Amino acid sequence: MARAAETNVLLITIDTLRADRLSCYSTKFVQTPRIDALAARGVLFERAFAHDPTTLPSHTNILLGQTSLVHGVNENGLSIIPKESMTLAKLLKSKGYATGAFVSAFPLDSRFGLNLGFDLYDDHYPAKPAPGFDYAERKAERTIEAALAWISLQKGKWFCWVHLWDPHFPYAPPEPYAGRFPQDPYSGEVAYIDASLGKLLETGEKKGWSSQTFIVLTGDHGESLGEHGELTHSYFAYNSTIWIPLIMAGPGTQASRVKDYVCHVDIFPTVCDVLGIGKPPVLQGESLAPFLKGKTKKPVPIYFEALQANMDNGWAPLRGIIENGKKYIDLPIPEFYDLERDFDEQTNLAEKVDLSPFKKKLEAVEKAPAATSRSQGTRAIDRETRDRLKSLGYIVSPIVQKKKTYGREDDLKTLRPLRQKLEQASQWDRVGRSADAARLFEEVIQTRKDFSAAYDLLFQSYRKQGRIEEGLQVLEKGFNANPDNYGFVTKYGLALVKEGRFKRGAEILEKALGLFTQDAEVWNSLGLAYWKQGDLERALKYFKQALALDPNDAIYNDNLGSLYVVMAMKAKNQDNLQQAIGYFKTSINRDPSLASAYNGLAGAYSVSGKTAEAIVQWEKAVNLDPKYDFAVYNLAFAYLDKGDKKRALEYGQKYLALKGSDISAQERQEVEALIERCKKQESSSGL
Repeated sequence: MARAAETNVLLITIDTLRADRLSCYSTKFVQTPRIDALAARGVLFERAFAHDPTTLPSHTNILLGQTSLVHGVNENGLSIIPKESMTLAKLLKSKGYATGAFVSAFPLDSRFGLNLGFDLYDDHYPAKPAPGFDYAERKAERTIEAALAWISLQKGKWFCWVHLWDPHFPYAPPEPYAGRFPQDPYSGEVAYIDASLGKLLETGEKKGWSSQTFIVLTGDHGESLGEHGELTHSYFAYNSTIWIPLIMAGPGTQASRVKDYVCHVDIFPTVCDVLGIGKPPVLQGESLAPFLKGKTKKPVPIYFEALQANMDNGWAPLRGIIENGKKYIDLPIPEFYDLERDFDEQTNLAEKVDLSPFKKKLEAVEKAPAATSRSQGTRAIDRETRDRLKSLGYIVSPIVQKKKTYGREDDLKTLRPLRQKLEQASQWDRVGRSADAARLFEEVIQTRKDFSAAYDLLFQSYRKQGRIEEGLQVLEKGFNANPDNYGFVTKYGLALVKEGRFKRGAEILEKALGLFTQDAEVWNSLGLAYWKQGDLERALKYFKQALALDPNDAIYNDNLGSLYVVMAMKAKNQDNLQQAIGYFKTSINRDPSLASAYNGLAGAYSVSGKTAEAIVQWEKAVNLDPKYDFAVYNLAFAYLDKGDKKRALEYGQKYLALKGSDISAQERQEVEALIERCKKQESSSGL
């Protein structure tokens, strides 16, 4: 057995994973033999809980050993982890560990701060999401390959975090899992994850590092799959979304199943005890090390929350506590469940139980010294205070709660029919019932003007139908009703820029900056808006600010490179061209599948007079995206300049076929002239 000082640590987090979809928890749905084998030689916790039903907050809880009451990260997309935070990676790095992280989707992008303490933070998923997907992601097998490559290079002890995204909606398992689970694609995703993890775990056995590695496998949160009237997650905090698998295996563990109630913040202190290193005093959790040796420990209350609806729409915040098998949910219409008898939470006992002890316990948790210091620290009273907190990364969300108190009308259960109506409208829209969908969206908006998602989804529906003006009018209506809702204001501004309404888009996005300044996407889109209006200097300033916030983003580097090419052509400045080439290469290194970056790099080479180098890059762009008309057009004229009229003819004809009727008369005339010239050359060569 490896000594504690020599033990590696492998943390595996699987996004959106219900515990009951692993056959070591339940055999009802799908067989997961690889994870089962890990559980069989380790400790399986039957009652483990997340504190949040969303990705970034849950992973922050795990890696900081604190709940959002302390670290302040309680939503995806806007929260930024304070740079001074003590993360598990930071601690282990200070103890001589090599540290590597391999994440699979945008919600854990390095821009949000979980890269703290990692020597390598590999978030190299594609820059753009695949069609039909909300987030850019990479498949489990690709992430695992990257992790294994890194592990194989390590000469000493290491800490590796592997995050897999696949069970997240939309569920699209690859074959053969899609065919095996045609009516239950979610379980198909879980089966695929299990098979992919097999390579990771089996390689550990073959290479010999498994026996000296402490392995922790967990889910960040679950998935409702229709239970309690919720299709996915983030709205409620029933066990369908906060009960998660937790398995620990490795040196010093005795195989067992534990029925005690444990939680995510317990993982950090457990790792410390297993490795024999001191626990930072900021940790909130309790070490589970006694369970690993077949012992027990005193239970402690488990705090949980679901605040997405509150921050998005100003609805009642959901917070609660689990203690001694009892679960209290603090809402205007409170809920209380006896989990020992009713783990599926079918019978609300709130009216039959004295809730005051549980309310006091929850208040005590919320008012604990660590939580109090955080909540006071993030309460922005004036602009100077807000700016200082933003510079420290403490801003959680710029959305201010609209009410001091909430009534039954703000309870998430009261508003659930509106959410369900929204989901029904979305389903109708996907199957072509756009008129029925629009009617339901409008009904939602009329009922709750603060339900920002309804405006956005109605806009998306109109956009698919080509009714752009009507869609933008919907967003304008939503903006007027929710001018302080940062998320919605941002979506409106981004939509305007995407649709070519650059002046109004810039106006709206500047208002977004007045609410929150740490969103790189807003700065990037403002850069585009000002560029399209001819203000190159301001565009340069805004693009640079986007990169200051997220220096590795492929698209931001691509955009700045393209701007420098334009500036170089205007001023005939070779320094600008060299800067452009540097940004394009960074973009390509970050995402080798981004065709526009190759096109931009080719353009920079072309302006520099390096036609041969330009052709190589344009060919790469077309190989990645055969319908990329800009690269096809450029290749036609580049080959003509080179004297290769056969290839020029090929690309000229391809360009006209790609563009069809969507081409200006002047451009068509230019390309047809090129084609005619090439044909004449071919004809004369054949005589």
